[in-house]
Amino acid sequence: MEQAYIQDKSFEKIDFKGKPFHKGEYENCTFHYCDFSSVNLSECKFMGCEFIGCNLSLAKLVKTSFQDIKFKDCKMLGLHFDTCSEFGLSFSFENCTLDHSSFYKIKIKKTLFINSQCVEVDFTASDLSDSVFENCDLREATFSDTLLEKVDFRTAVNYSIDPASNKIKKAKFSLSGLPGLLEMHAIEISLD
Repeated sequence: MEQAYIQDKSFEKIDFKGKPFHKGEYENCTFHYCDFSSVNLSECKFMGCEFIGCNLSLAKLVKTSFQDIKFKDCKMLGLHFDTCSEFGLSFSFENCTLDHSSFYKIKIKKTLFINSQCVEVDFTASDLSDSVFENCDLREATFSDTLLEKVDFRTAVNYSIDPASNKIKKAKFSLSGLPGLLEMHAIEISLD
């Protein structure tokens, strides 16, 4: 079956659970309030696209290509970004819910996570160098053998990061975030 090439198109309020999603390459397209939940997006290629107010929860992302993608106001529960194509992989997240998603072992340097919820997200062995977690909830997110050099956590909350099992050189933290760096050592901190 021949794959489609779609460029500069806007998709509005389409439920792709009920209507088939055409596999192919999407360049500079915008998806507004579309429902991709549980849809198979495997082997699709998205370049310079925006997803605004979409539900992508549990979508299948095997060999999916995301290059220079903006996700805004999206529900993205349980996504396996670790199965995506690593070639050119780059995206940003603003006001998104990424709970239970996985970024296991992928390189996503300079990624912006802004005002997003990342509860129980797996960042194990990923490269997040120079990324920013601005006003993000990282409750129970997993950081183990993760490259966190120059990552900005100053406004992030609820993280637990063991400096002994992650590379955190020149990462930025706020004073209020120090307990998240020390809690695994059972150290009690008093700020008075």
